[in-house]
Amino acid sequence: MTATTHTVTNQAPPLVGHDVFSSDRALAEAVERHLAPELLDEARGDLGVLGKAAGSAQMRMWGERANENPPRLLTHDRYGHRIDEVVFDPAWHRLLGKSVGAGLTDAWGRPGGHVRRAAGFLVVSQVEAGHGCPLSMTHAAVPALRAEPEVAEVWEPAATSHVYEWGLTPVAEKAGALLGMGMTEKQGGSDVRANTTVARPLPADGEYVLTGHKWFCSAPMSDAFLVLAQAPAGLTCFLVPRVLADGSRNAFALQRLKDKLGNRSNASAEVEFDGTTWARRVGEEGRGLRSIMGMVAATRLDCVLGSAALMRQAVAQAVHHCAYRSAFGGLLIDKPLMRNVLADLALDSEAATVLGMRLAAAYDADTPEERALLRIAVPAAKYWVTKRCTPMVAEALECLGGNGYVEESGMPRLLRESPLNSVWEGSGNVQALDVVRVLRTEPAALDAFLREVGAARGADHRLDRAIRGVLVELADLDGIEARARRLTERLALVLQGALLVRWAPPEVADAFCAGRLGEDGGSAFGTLPHTLDLRAVVERARVEV
Repeated sequence: MTATTHTVTNQAPPLVGHDVFSSDRALAEAVERHLAPELLDEARGDLGVLGKAAGSAQMRMWGERANENPPRLLTHDRYGHRIDEVVFDPAWHRLLGKSVGAGLTDAWGRPGGHVRRAAGFLVVSQVEAGHGCPLSMTHAAVPALRAEPEVAEVWEPAATSHVYEWGLTPVAEKAGALLGMGMTEKQGGSDVRANTTVARPLPADGEYVLTGHKWFCSAPMSDAFLVLAQAPAGLTCFLVPRVLADGSRNAFALQRLKDKLGNRSNASAEVEFDGTTWARRVGEEGRGLRSIMGMVAATRLDCVLGSAALMRQAVAQAVHHCAYRSAFGGLLIDKPLMRNVLADLALDSEAATVLGMRLAAAYDADTPEERALLRIAVPAAKYWVTKRCTPMVAEALECLGGNGYVEESGMPRLLRESPLNSVWEGSGNVQALDVVRVLRTEPAALDAFLREVGAARGADHRLDRAIRGVLVELADLDGIEARARRLTERLALVLQGALLVRWAPPEVADAFCAGRLGEDGGSAFGTLPHTLDLRAVVERARVEV
Protein backbone atom coordinates (compact mmCIF):
# COMPACT_ATOMS: atom_id res chain seq x y z
CA MET A 1 0.00 0.00 0.00
CA THR A 2 1.36 3.41 -0.93
CA ALA A 3 1.49 5.96 1.88
CA THR A 4 -0.44 9.11 1.04
CA THR A 5 -0.12 11.13 4.23
CA HIS A 6 3.22 12.78 3.46
CA THR A 7 6.45 12.64 1.52
CA VAL A 8 9.68 11.98 3.41
CA THR A 9 11.88 15.07 3.34
CA ASN A 10 14.66 16.69 5.32
CA GLN A 11 16.68 13.49 5.77
CA ALA A 12 20.38 13.16 5.04
CA PRO A 13 21.33 10.57 2.40
CA PRO A 14 23.53 7.64 3.48
CA LEU A 15 27.23 8.45 3.72
CA VAL A 16 28.38 5.88 1.15
CA GLY A 17 30.10 5.88 -2.20
CA HIS A 18 33.20 7.86 -1.25
CA ASP A 19 36.92 7.31 -0.65
CA VAL A 20 37.37 7.04 3.13
CA PHE A 21 41.09 7.69 2.79
CA SER A 22 41.32 10.70 0.48
CA SER A 23 38.26 12.38 2.01
CA ASP A 24 40.04 12.42 5.37
CA ARG A 25 42.34 15.39 4.86
CA ALA A 26 44.23 14.95 8.12
CA LEU A 27 45.00 11.31 7.31
CA ALA A 28 45.96 11.90 3.67
CA GLU A 29 48.25 14.77 4.69
CA ALA A 30 49.89 12.60 7.36
CA VAL A 31 50.71 9.92 4.80
CA GLU A 32 52.28 12.53 2.50
CA ARG A 33 54.20 14.02 5.40
CA HIS A 34 55.66 10.81 6.80
CA LEU A 35 56.38 8.72 3.70
CA ALA A 36 59.44 9.10 1.52
CA PRO A 37 58.60 10.72 -1.86
CA GLU A 38 59.46 7.59 -3.80
CA LEU A 39 56.82 5.63 -1.85
CA LEU A 40 53.99 8.11 -2.13
CA ASP A 41 52.46 7.26 -5.50
CA GLU A 42 52.16 3.56 -4.72
CA ALA A 43 50.91 4.20 -1.18
CA ARG A 44 48.29 6.73 -2.29
CA GLY A 45 47.10 4.33 -4.96
CA ASP A 46 46.81 1.38 -2.59
CA LEU A 47 45.14 3.44 0.13
CA GLY A 48 42.78 5.00 -2.39
CA VAL A 49 41.64 1.55 -3.53
CA LEU A 50 41.13 0.50 0.09
CA GLY A 51 39.41 3.79 0.88
CA LYS A 52 36.92 3.40 -1.97
CA ALA A 53 36.16 -0.14 -0.84
CA ALA A 54 35.67 1.03 2.77
CA GLY A 55 33.26 3.72 1.60
CA SER A 56 31.26 1.38 -0.61
CA ALA A 57 27.77 0.16 0.20
CA GLN A 58 28.97 -3.44 -0.16
CA MET A 59 31.73 -3.26 2.46
CA ARG A 60 29.46 -1.29 4.80
CA MET A 61 26.92 -4.10 4.45
CA TRP A 62 29.63 -6.64 5.36
CA GLY A 63 30.35 -4.67 8.51
CA GLU A 64 26.69 -4.56 9.47
CA ARG A 65 26.21 -8.26 8.86
CA ALA A 66 29.32 -9.25 10.81
CA ASN A 67 28.10 -7.18 13.75
CA GLU A 68 24.50 -8.43 13.59
CA ASN A 69 25.56 -12.10 13.32
CA PRO A 70 28.17 -12.59 16.05
CA PRO A 71 30.43 -15.66 16.16
CA ARG A 72 29.27 -18.96 17.64
CA LEU A 73 31.31 -21.49 19.58
CA LEU A 74 31.26 -25.16 18.49
CA THR A 75 32.92 -27.26 21.16
CA HIS A 76 32.12 -30.63 19.50
CA ASP A 77 31.37 -31.94 16.03
CA ARG A 78 28.28 -33.99 15.15
CA TYR A 79 30.03 -37.21 16.24
CA GLY A 80 31.05 -35.94 19.67
CA HIS A 81 34.68 -35.16 18.90
CA ARG A 82 36.07 -32.08 20.63
CA ILE A 83 36.85 -29.46 17.96
CA ASP A 84 36.73 -26.06 19.73
CA GLU A 85 35.99 -23.99 16.66
CA VAL A 86 34.43 -20.56 16.20
CA VAL A 87 31.92 -20.06 13.38
CA PHE A 88 31.66 -16.63 11.77
CA ASP A 89 29.30 -15.01 9.33
CA PRO A 90 30.73 -15.00 5.78
CA ALA A 91 30.86 -11.20 5.96
CA TRP A 92 33.55 -11.48 8.65
CA HIS A 93 35.76 -13.51 6.33
CA ARG A 94 35.22 -11.03 3.50
CA LEU A 95 36.31 -8.16 5.74
CA LEU A 96 39.44 -10.00 6.83
CA GLY A 97 40.21 -11.04 3.28
CA LYS A 98 40.04 -7.42 2.14
CA SER A 99 42.18 -6.13 5.02
CA VAL A 100 44.82 -8.87 4.99
CA GLY A 101 45.01 -8.51 1.22
CA ALA A 102 45.72 -4.80 1.71
CA GLY A 103 48.81 -5.66 3.78
CA LEU A 104 47.45 -4.71 7.19
CA THR A 105 49.47 -7.45 8.89
CA ASP A 106 52.62 -6.57 6.94
CA ALA A 107 54.46 -3.56 8.32
CA TRP A 108 57.77 -4.67 9.78
CA GLY A 109 59.61 -5.64 6.63
CA ARG A 110 58.87 -2.97 4.02
CA PRO A 111 59.86 0.70 3.71
CA GLY A 112 57.27 3.00 5.22
CA GLY A 113 55.38 -0.09 6.27
CA HIS A 114 54.08 1.22 9.57
CA VAL A 115 52.73 4.49 8.15
CA ARG A 116 51.06 2.69 5.26
CA ARG A 117 49.61 0.03 7.51
CA ALA A 118 48.44 2.52 10.16
CA ALA A 119 46.59 4.55 7.53
CA GLY A 120 44.93 1.42 6.16
CA PHE A 121 44.04 0.21 9.63
CA LEU A 122 42.42 3.56 10.38
CA VAL A 123 40.41 3.31 7.16
CA VAL A 124 39.05 -0.24 7.53
CA SER A 125 38.32 0.14 11.24
CA GLN A 126 35.65 2.65 10.27
CA VAL A 127 33.75 -0.13 8.52
CA GLU A 128 33.71 -2.66 11.38
CA ALA A 129 36.11 -2.31 14.29
CA GLY A 130 35.81 -5.93 15.43
CA HIS A 131 37.87 -7.42 12.63
CA GLY A 132 40.71 -5.11 13.61
CA CYS A 133 41.54 -7.36 16.57
CA PRO A 134 43.08 -10.29 14.62
CA LEU A 135 44.75 -7.80 12.27
CA SER A 136 46.31 -6.04 15.25
CA MET A 137 47.39 -9.19 17.07
CA THR A 138 48.94 -10.73 13.97
CA HIS A 139 50.81 -7.55 13.09
CA ALA A 140 52.02 -7.02 16.66
CA ALA A 141 53.20 -10.62 17.10
CA VAL A 142 56.09 -10.21 14.65
CA PRO A 143 58.60 -8.51 17.00
CA ALA A 144 57.84 -11.13 19.68
CA LEU A 145 58.36 -13.98 17.21
CA ARG A 146 61.76 -12.58 16.31
CA ALA A 147 62.96 -13.29 19.83
CA GLU A 148 63.21 -16.93 18.68
CA PRO A 149 64.65 -17.08 15.11
CA GLU A 150 63.57 -20.68 14.51
CA VAL A 151 59.98 -19.77 15.39
CA ALA A 152 60.08 -16.58 13.32
CA GLU A 153 61.37 -18.49 10.30
CA VAL A 154 58.18 -20.55 10.24
CA TRP A 155 55.57 -18.09 11.45
CA GLU A 156 56.62 -14.62 10.28
CA PRO A 157 56.08 -15.27 6.54
CA ALA A 158 52.60 -16.60 7.30
CA ALA A 159 51.76 -13.70 9.61
CA THR A 160 52.88 -11.04 7.12
CA SER A 161 51.27 -12.72 4.12
CA HIS A 162 48.74 -10.77 2.04
CA VAL A 163 46.60 -13.91 1.73
CA TYR A 164 43.79 -14.64 4.17
CA GLU A 165 43.19 -18.38 4.47
CA TRP A 166 40.50 -19.52 6.85
CA GLY A 167 40.64 -22.96 8.49
CA LEU A 168 42.72 -24.89 11.01
CA THR A 169 45.54 -26.72 9.24
CA PRO A 170 49.31 -26.90 9.88
CA VAL A 171 51.00 -23.57 9.22
CA ALA A 172 53.33 -25.17 6.67
CA GLU A 173 50.29 -25.88 4.50
CA LYS A 174 48.80 -22.36 4.69
CA ALA A 175 49.38 -19.32 2.49
CA GLY A 176 48.69 -17.03 5.43
CA ALA A 177 48.02 -17.27 9.16
CA LEU A 178 46.57 -15.19 11.99
CA LEU A 179 47.93 -14.97 15.52
CA GLY A 180 46.21 -14.14 18.79
CA MET A 181 47.31 -13.50 22.34
CA GLY A 182 46.43 -14.85 25.78
CA MET A 183 47.96 -13.15 28.81
CA THR A 184 45.27 -12.24 31.34
CA GLU A 185 43.89 -14.68 33.90
CA LYS A 186 40.95 -14.61 36.29
CA GLN A 187 42.93 -13.71 39.37
CA GLY A 188 45.31 -11.19 37.83
CA GLY A 189 43.89 -9.18 34.94
CA SER A 190 46.55 -6.68 33.89
CA ASP A 191 48.87 -7.95 36.64
CA VAL A 192 50.25 -10.72 34.47
CA ARG A 193 53.00 -11.51 36.99
CA ALA A 194 50.20 -13.11 39.02
CA ASN A 195 49.60 -15.67 36.25
CA THR A 196 49.33 -19.26 37.47
CA THR A 197 49.47 -21.17 34.15
CA VAL A 198 52.38 -23.62 34.44
CA ALA A 199 54.82 -24.64 31.68
CA ARG A 200 56.59 -27.99 32.13
CA PRO A 201 59.68 -28.59 29.94
CA LEU A 202 59.75 -31.54 27.57
CA PRO A 203 62.96 -33.37 26.63
CA ALA A 204 63.23 -31.52 23.30
CA ASP A 205 64.87 -28.11 23.68
CA GLY A 206 62.37 -25.25 23.74
CA GLU A 207 59.29 -27.48 23.95
CA TYR A 208 56.85 -27.47 26.88
CA VAL A 209 53.37 -28.52 27.89
CA LEU A 210 51.00 -26.07 29.56
CA THR A 211 48.46 -26.42 32.37
CA GLY A 212 46.17 -23.52 33.22
CA HIS A 213 43.66 -21.08 31.81
CA LYS A 214 43.37 -17.70 30.11
CA TRP A 215 40.47 -15.44 31.07
CA PHE A 216 40.68 -13.38 27.87
CA CYS A 217 42.06 -15.03 24.74
CA SER A 218 41.93 -12.61 21.84
CA ALA A 219 40.91 -13.82 18.39
CA PRO A 220 40.47 -17.51 19.38
CA MET A 221 39.98 -18.65 15.78
CA SER A 222 43.63 -17.79 15.04
CA ASP A 223 46.28 -20.29 13.95
CA ALA A 224 48.54 -19.70 16.96
CA PHE A 225 48.75 -17.67 20.17
CA LEU A 226 51.43 -15.99 22.19
CA VAL A 227 50.79 -16.73 25.85
CA LEU A 228 52.55 -16.25 29.19
CA ALA A 229 53.14 -19.09 31.64
CA GLN A 230 55.29 -19.85 34.66
CA ALA A 231 58.30 -21.95 33.58
CA PRO A 232 60.95 -23.20 36.06
CA ALA A 233 62.91 -19.92 35.67
CA GLY A 234 59.83 -17.70 35.88
CA LEU A 235 57.28 -16.03 33.63
CA THR A 236 57.99 -16.99 30.02
CA CYS A 237 56.49 -16.35 26.59
CA PHE A 238 55.28 -19.29 24.49
CA LEU A 239 53.81 -19.90 21.05
CA VAL A 240 50.79 -22.23 21.17
CA PRO A 241 49.66 -23.45 17.71
CA ARG A 242 46.09 -24.67 17.23
CA VAL A 243 47.25 -27.44 14.88
CA LEU A 244 50.48 -29.37 15.33
CA ALA A 245 52.93 -30.17 12.55
CA ASP A 246 51.49 -33.68 12.11
CA GLY A 247 48.01 -32.29 11.50
CA SER A 248 46.56 -33.19 14.89
CA ARG A 249 44.73 -30.62 17.01
CA ASN A 250 46.57 -29.14 19.96
CA ALA A 251 44.78 -29.33 23.33
CA PHE A 252 43.09 -25.92 23.33
CA ALA A 253 39.69 -26.05 25.00
CA LEU A 254 37.46 -23.03 24.38
CA GLN A 255 35.14 -22.86 27.39
CA ARG A 256 32.93 -19.98 26.25
CA LEU A 257 32.88 -16.79 24.21
CA LYS A 258 32.52 -13.49 26.03
CA ASP A 259 29.20 -11.64 25.68
CA LYS A 260 30.58 -8.14 25.21
CA LEU A 261 29.17 -4.62 25.23
CA GLY A 262 30.49 -3.94 21.72
CA ASN A 263 33.04 -5.49 19.38
CA ARG A 264 30.42 -8.14 18.79
CA SER A 265 31.67 -9.33 15.42
CA ASN A 266 34.92 -10.43 17.05
CA ALA A 267 35.30 -13.45 19.31
CA SER A 268 36.99 -13.28 22.71
CA ALA A 269 37.22 -16.52 24.64
CA GLU A 270 38.14 -18.29 27.84
CA VAL A 271 40.56 -21.12 27.13
CA GLU A 272 41.90 -24.05 29.15
CA PHE A 273 45.25 -25.84 28.76
CA ASP A 274 44.95 -29.38 30.09
CA GLY A 275 48.54 -30.40 30.78
CA THR A 276 49.11 -31.80 27.29
CA THR A 277 48.90 -28.47 25.44
CA TRP A 278 52.11 -28.26 23.39
CA ALA A 279 53.96 -24.95 23.34
CA ARG A 280 57.21 -23.59 21.94
CA ARG A 281 59.24 -21.18 24.06
CA VAL A 282 59.74 -17.70 22.56
CA GLY A 283 62.73 -15.93 24.08
CA GLU A 284 64.50 -16.85 27.29
CA GLU A 285 62.92 -18.56 30.26
CA GLY A 286 61.94 -16.05 32.89
CA ARG A 287 61.99 -13.15 30.41
CA GLY A 288 58.41 -13.45 29.22
CA LEU A 289 57.47 -9.82 29.76
CA ARG A 290 60.53 -8.67 27.87
CA SER A 291 59.66 -11.00 24.99
CA ILE A 292 56.06 -9.88 24.70
CA MET A 293 56.34 -6.14 25.45
CA GLY A 294 57.05 -5.34 21.80
CA MET A 295 53.71 -6.93 20.95
CA VAL A 296 51.96 -5.01 23.73
CA ALA A 297 53.41 -1.66 22.55
CA ALA A 298 52.31 -2.30 18.97
CA THR A 299 48.78 -3.26 20.00
CA ARG A 300 48.58 -0.16 22.22
CA LEU A 301 49.30 1.97 19.17
CA ASP A 302 46.53 0.11 17.37
CA CYS A 303 44.22 1.06 20.24
CA VAL A 304 45.06 4.70 19.46
CA LEU A 305 44.46 4.17 15.76
CA GLY A 306 41.25 2.22 16.36
CA SER A 307 39.87 5.00 18.56
CA ALA A 308 40.94 7.59 15.99
CA ALA A 309 38.98 5.61 13.39
CA LEU A 310 35.84 5.59 15.53
CA MET A 311 36.21 9.32 16.16
CA ARG A 312 36.70 10.06 12.48
CA GLN A 313 33.67 8.03 11.46
CA ALA A 314 31.55 9.65 14.19
CA VAL A 315 32.48 13.20 13.19
CA ALA A 316 32.10 12.42 9.49
CA GLN A 317 28.56 11.13 10.11
CA ALA A 318 27.69 14.11 12.33
CA VAL A 319 28.94 16.73 9.85
CA HIS A 320 27.28 14.90 6.95
CA HIS A 321 23.94 14.80 8.75
CA CYS A 322 24.10 18.48 9.69
CA ALA A 323 25.00 19.47 6.13
CA TYR A 324 21.63 18.11 4.92
CA ARG A 325 19.30 18.47 7.89
CA SER A 326 17.32 21.70 8.24
CA ALA A 327 15.83 23.07 11.46
CA PHE A 328 14.66 26.47 12.67
CA GLY A 329 14.91 28.05 9.27
CA GLY A 330 18.24 26.77 7.97
CA LEU A 331 20.77 23.95 7.66
CA LEU A 332 22.11 22.73 10.98
CA ILE A 333 25.69 23.10 9.78
CA ASP A 334 25.12 26.85 9.38
CA LYS A 335 23.79 27.35 12.91
CA PRO A 336 26.54 28.96 15.04
CA LEU A 337 26.02 26.73 18.07
CA MET A 338 25.92 23.50 16.07
CA ARG A 339 28.97 24.66 14.15
CA ASN A 340 30.75 25.10 17.48
CA VAL A 341 29.87 21.53 18.48
CA LEU A 342 30.98 20.06 15.14
CA ALA A 343 34.24 21.99 15.18
CA ASP A 344 34.99 20.85 18.71
CA LEU A 345 34.43 17.22 17.67
CA ALA A 346 36.58 17.67 14.57
CA LEU A 347 39.49 18.94 16.68
CA ASP A 348 39.64 15.75 18.73
CA SER A 349 39.36 13.62 15.60
CA GLU A 350 42.19 15.38 13.78
CA ALA A 351 44.41 15.50 16.86
CA ALA A 352 43.98 11.74 17.38
CA THR A 353 44.79 10.99 13.73
CA VAL A 354 47.85 13.22 13.60
CA LEU A 355 49.23 11.76 16.84
CA GLY A 356 48.63 8.14 15.82
CA MET A 357 50.29 8.63 12.45
CA ARG A 358 53.27 10.40 14.02
CA LEU A 359 53.85 7.40 16.27
CA ALA A 360 53.58 5.02 13.30
CA ALA A 361 56.28 7.09 11.58
CA ALA A 362 58.48 6.70 14.66
CA TYR A 363 58.27 2.92 14.22
CA ASP A 364 59.41 3.28 10.62
CA ALA A 365 62.33 5.56 11.55
CA ASP A 366 63.52 3.09 14.22
CA THR A 367 66.29 5.34 15.58
CA PRO A 368 67.27 5.46 19.28
CA GLU A 369 65.59 8.86 19.59
CA GLU A 370 62.35 7.67 17.99
CA ARG A 371 62.29 4.50 20.08
CA ALA A 372 62.72 6.65 23.18
CA LEU A 373 59.82 8.85 22.09
CA LEU A 374 57.61 5.81 21.59
CA ARG A 375 58.26 4.57 25.12
CA ILE A 376 56.58 7.62 26.64
CA ALA A 377 54.27 8.76 23.84
CA VAL A 378 52.53 5.43 23.18
CA PRO A 379 51.13 4.93 26.70
CA ALA A 380 50.30 8.65 26.96
CA ALA A 381 48.48 8.57 23.61
CA LYS A 382 46.77 5.30 24.45
CA TYR A 383 45.56 6.78 27.73
CA TRP A 384 44.19 10.03 26.35
CA VAL A 385 42.89 9.19 22.88
CA THR A 386 41.01 6.10 24.03
CA LYS A 387 39.59 8.00 27.02
CA ARG A 388 38.43 10.86 24.81
CA CYS A 389 36.74 8.56 22.32
CA THR A 390 33.56 7.73 24.24
CA PRO A 391 32.37 11.26 25.11
CA MET A 392 33.27 12.40 21.62
CA VAL A 393 31.26 9.62 19.92
CA ALA A 394 28.33 10.21 22.30
CA GLU A 395 28.25 13.91 21.36
CA ALA A 396 28.43 13.07 17.66
CA LEU A 397 25.46 10.72 18.10
CA GLU A 398 23.53 13.56 19.70
CA CYS A 399 24.11 15.69 16.59
CA LEU A 400 21.86 13.27 14.71
CA GLY A 401 19.15 13.59 17.36
CA GLY A 402 16.73 10.68 17.59
CA ASN A 403 18.01 9.37 14.25
CA GLY A 404 21.39 8.80 15.89
CA TYR A 405 19.86 6.71 18.65
CA VAL A 406 18.45 4.24 16.14
CA GLU A 407 20.54 1.19 15.20
CA GLU A 408 20.15 1.79 11.46
CA SER A 409 22.20 4.98 11.73
CA GLY A 410 25.28 3.02 12.80
CA MET A 411 25.94 5.46 15.63
CA PRO A 412 24.92 3.09 18.47
CA ARG A 413 27.45 0.55 17.18
CA LEU A 414 30.17 3.22 17.28
CA LEU A 415 29.14 4.17 20.82
CA ARG A 416 29.19 0.59 22.08
CA GLU A 417 32.61 0.13 20.54
CA SER A 418 34.05 3.37 21.92
CA PRO A 419 35.10 2.24 25.45
CA LEU A 420 36.88 -0.88 24.24
CA ASN A 421 40.32 0.49 23.42
CA SER A 422 40.63 2.14 26.81
CA VAL A 423 40.20 -1.31 28.40
CA TRP A 424 42.28 -3.51 26.08
CA GLU A 425 46.05 -3.71 26.51
CA GLY A 426 45.94 -2.05 29.91
CA SER A 427 43.31 0.34 31.21
CA GLY A 428 43.84 4.01 32.01
CA ASN A 429 45.65 3.50 35.30
CA VAL A 430 48.04 1.00 33.72
CA GLN A 431 48.95 3.49 30.98
CA ALA A 432 49.38 6.39 33.40
CA LEU A 433 51.59 4.32 35.72
CA ASP A 434 53.61 3.18 32.71
CA VAL A 435 54.25 6.83 31.87
CA VAL A 436 55.41 7.43 35.45
CA ARG A 437 57.71 4.41 35.26
CA VAL A 438 59.27 5.67 32.04
CA LEU A 439 59.78 9.14 33.53
CA ARG A 440 61.56 7.63 36.52
CA THR A 441 63.76 5.12 34.72
CA GLU A 442 64.34 6.34 31.15
CA PRO A 443 65.54 9.95 30.95
CA ALA A 444 66.08 9.57 27.20
CA ALA A 445 62.29 9.22 26.78
CA LEU A 446 61.58 12.57 28.42
CA ASP A 447 64.36 14.16 26.38
CA ALA A 448 62.78 12.80 23.20
CA PHE A 449 59.36 14.12 24.23
CA LEU A 450 60.73 17.58 24.99
CA ARG A 451 62.55 17.68 21.65
CA GLU A 452 59.34 16.76 19.85
CA VAL A 453 57.18 19.41 21.48
CA GLY A 454 60.06 21.88 21.46
CA ALA A 455 59.97 21.91 17.67
CA ALA A 456 56.74 23.94 17.95
CA ARG A 457 57.78 26.35 20.69
CA GLY A 458 57.30 30.01 19.94
CA ALA A 459 54.44 29.44 17.50
CA ASP A 460 51.55 29.66 20.01
CA HIS A 461 51.64 31.28 23.45
CA ARG A 462 49.11 28.81 24.88
CA LEU A 463 51.23 25.85 23.80
CA ASP A 464 54.34 27.47 25.25
CA ARG A 465 52.56 28.01 28.56
CA ALA A 466 51.35 24.40 28.58
CA ILE A 467 54.88 23.12 27.98
CA ARG A 468 56.13 25.18 30.91
CA GLY A 469 53.29 23.77 33.02
CA VAL A 470 54.37 20.21 32.23
CA LEU A 471 57.95 21.02 33.25
CA VAL A 472 56.68 22.39 36.56
CA GLU A 473 54.69 19.18 37.12
CA LEU A 474 57.78 17.09 36.39
CA ALA A 475 59.94 19.08 38.78
CA ASP A 476 58.00 17.71 41.75
CA LEU A 477 57.73 13.92 41.78
CA ASP A 478 56.22 13.72 45.29
CA GLY A 479 52.87 12.00 45.13
CA ILE A 480 53.30 11.48 41.40
CA GLU A 481 51.29 8.24 41.36
CA ALA A 482 48.15 10.02 42.54
CA ARG A 483 48.80 12.69 39.89
CA ALA A 484 49.64 10.19 37.13
CA ARG A 485 46.40 10.59 35.19
CA ARG A 486 46.55 14.38 35.23
CA LEU A 487 50.18 14.37 34.13
CA THR A 488 49.60 11.81 31.37
CA GLU A 489 46.65 13.82 30.04
CA ARG A 490 48.75 16.98 29.91
CA LEU A 491 51.61 15.19 28.15
CA ALA A 492 49.23 13.88 25.50
CA LEU A 493 47.49 17.22 24.97
CA VAL A 494 50.76 19.12 24.74
CA LEU A 495 52.07 16.61 22.20
CA GLN A 496 48.87 16.84 20.14
CA GLY A 497 49.00 20.63 20.30
CA ALA A 498 52.62 20.72 19.18
CA LEU A 499 51.93 18.44 16.22
CA LEU A 500 48.90 20.45 15.13
CA VAL A 501 50.79 23.76 15.45
CA ARG A 502 53.48 22.34 13.16
CA TRP A 503 51.33 20.58 10.61
CA ALA A 504 47.62 21.44 10.73
CA PRO A 505 45.99 24.48 9.09
CA PRO A 506 46.22 27.58 11.33
CA GLU A 507 42.51 27.59 12.12
CA VAL A 508 42.72 24.00 13.44
CA ALA A 509 45.82 24.62 15.54
CA ASP A 510 44.41 27.88 16.88
CA ALA A 511 41.14 26.28 17.93
CA PHE A 512 42.86 23.29 19.53
CA CYS A 513 45.24 25.44 21.56
CA ALA A 514 42.35 27.66 22.64
CA GLY A 515 40.03 24.82 23.61
CA ARG A 516 42.51 22.27 24.99
CA LEU A 517 45.58 24.18 26.21
CA GLY A 518 44.23 27.65 26.92
CA GLU A 519 41.68 28.83 29.43
CA ASP A 520 38.90 29.54 26.94
CA GLY A 521 37.42 26.07 26.48
CA GLY A 522 34.57 24.61 28.51
CA SER A 523 34.02 21.12 29.86
CA ALA A 524 31.43 20.09 27.26
CA PHE A 525 31.77 19.99 23.49
CA GLY A 526 30.57 23.11 21.73
CA THR A 527 32.17 25.58 24.14
CA LEU A 528 34.96 26.92 21.93
CA PRO A 529 35.46 30.70 21.77
CA HIS A 530 33.10 32.11 19.14
CA THR A 531 35.85 34.29 17.67
CA LEU A 532 37.64 31.27 16.13
CA ASP A 533 37.29 30.29 12.47
CA LEU A 534 35.01 27.38 13.24
CA ARG A 535 33.45 27.20 9.78
CA ALA A 536 36.84 26.32 8.27
CA VAL A 537 37.41 23.63 10.90
CA VAL A 538 34.04 22.02 10.14
CA GLU A 539 34.47 22.18 6.36
CA ARG A 540 37.84 20.45 6.67
CA ALA A 541 36.13 17.53 8.44
CA ARG A 542 33.32 17.24 5.90
CA VAL A 543 33.14 14.33 3.47
CA GLU A 544 32.11 15.33 -0.05
CA VAL A 545 29.92 12.71 -1.73
